[in-house]
Amino acid sequence: MFFLLKTFREPSQGFTLVEMMVVVALLSILASAAMPFYQMTVKREKEQELRIALRQIRTAIDLYKQAADEGRVEKKADEVGYPKRLEMLVEGVPNIKDPKKSMIYFMRKLPRDPMFDNPDIPNADTWGKRSYESPPDDPDEGDDVFDVYSRSNKVGLNGIPYNRW
Repeated sequence: MFFLLKTFREPSQGFTLVEMMVVVALLSILASAAMPFYQMTVKREKEQELRIALRQIRTAIDLYKQAADEGRVEKKADEVGYPKRLEMLVEGVPNIKDPKKSMIYFMRKLPRDPMFDNPDIPNADTWGKRSYESPPDDPDEGDDVFDVYSRSNKVGLNGIPYNRW
């Protein structure tokens, strides 16, 4: 019992410099071990956002193409039926089969590319756009939007650059 009483300090004493340095050293070791884990978690979340955004936009483009092939969206004879701009997916297009010319909307909101850092750029301009006539290995903009891709050259956790997803 005497030993236990001896190990506790008086409230007025405080910590020694050595004790404080040991505590700070231990905290810095723990923080340095947690930092890479945190950075990996943030990167994983951004990659998940990218996957979801790409899936949403590509699905909306496919729905637009389907509506054009079904004759619900105006399409000229020399066009393939893909939207001319990404914004058309949100703005909507008139349903030419409907006598009231109701609008067809393919997306509620156009997502941003989560890998694009400049917040001043509009959402549609954060994406790279590939036209129908453009080859897959060298995507280029054209008269329509056949596909989208991230404009980031960074490499994902899977080893594939984001602009190739």
